[in-house]
Amino acid sequence: MAHEVIFLQSDFSSELPLPYADGGVRAGFPSPAQDYMDRTLDLNKELISHPASTFYCRVVGESMIDAGIHPDDILVIDRSVDPTDGCTAVCFLNGEFTVKDLDLSQRASGLIRLIPHNPSFPIIEVHTEDNFEIWGVVSYVIHKVK
Repeated sequence: MAHEVIFLQSDFSSELPLPYADGGVRAGFPSPAQDYMDRTLDLNKELISHPASTFYCRVVGESMIDAGIHPDDILVIDRSVDPTDGCTAVCFLNGEFTVKDLDLSQRASGLIRLIPHNPSFPIIEVHTEDNFEIWGVVSYVIHKVK
């Protein structure tokens, strides 16, 4: 298993209020354009609930591509969120980091499965003897459109 995330330093102290079209953007038929945008949006405030326990990382690899997580995407990870069955998480396994969906259905019997979303990658079984830690739950994926 290769490293699948690159950690990025966070700066939650700065603000960058950007114009925000709070009326929405239609994906169907066009609507009349807004003459002006009187509201702003700060992505730090919008995406980060717990600054002290949140970090970013950049995705390397294609094991989650069918879940909409692509190489070079930026993940927003919150370490204060309790992982649940089926959530996407950044995990540390035997000296390497990876991002996968968690299968915690057999956790009581000592087995956790890390589920990729690309048929070219195998499901990873994590046993009690493995050096394993769930680092945090992915709360957002920042994906650049073509």
